[in-house]
Amino acid sequence: MRNFLYALVTLTMISCGKEHYDLTVLTNIKGLKKGTVYLKKVKDTALVTVDSMVINGNPEFALHSDLESPEVFFLYLDKNSSENDRIAFFADKGITHINTTLKNFAFDAKIEGSQQQKTWDEYKKIMSRFNERNLDLIKENFEAQKNGDTSKSNSIQKDYNNLLKRKYLYTVNFALNHKDSELAPYLALTEIYNAQVKYLDTINSSLTPEVKASKYGKELQSFIDSIKSKE
Repeated sequence: MRNFLYALVTLTMISCGKEHYDLTVLTNIKGLKKGTVYLKKVKDTALVTVDSMVINGNPEFALHSDLESPEVFFLYLDKNSSENDRIAFFADKGITHINTTLKNFAFDAKIEGSQQQKTWDEYKKIMSRFNERNLDLIKENFEAQKNGDTSKSNSIQKDYNNLLKRKYLYTVNFALNHKDSELAPYLALTEIYNAQVKYLDTINSSLTPEVKASKYGKELQSFIDSIKSKE
């Protein structure tokens, strides 16, 4: 089925007189009969729609976009802005495959495409462990406060601060170990933007020339310059 859809997309491009698209997102949403799906990205701090498709019976379709350098896109189902109704993915030029279900749109998403996406998946897998521990600490702190145990609550707060520090340092090290990926400046901008500027500087200085020239590379440099101008 994937090969058939790929061939169909190719024929459509030719028939429309367009030789190629920078990005093609081949999508299959199991269980979707009717609805509208939107392909979006952030432009000038605003989330904008770059393509959309009205679904009427066929859950397999293709969306397209121009793409100067690898960046994060979002697949939205209808106009619901809920986190559960959008799929974030890191796209590079070429074809990205997204397979999911209507019932669990975001949770069931399987994404195949760019190397940046694979690296992002690796990062998020480790982050999920930090997040699980964070939820445990919140629950423990709630119980301590409920029982009036100030000493335990203070101890939990220290654990939380240490966890946050470890999370930041892991992100910094991960970015440094992937300095040749556009994911590195993206993580600096989205995960540790409120960290000490020295950490952002360290990541920025390590980036390869190609990544520095990318969308997120330029944004990271601009962000650091803005912070330093206020010091």
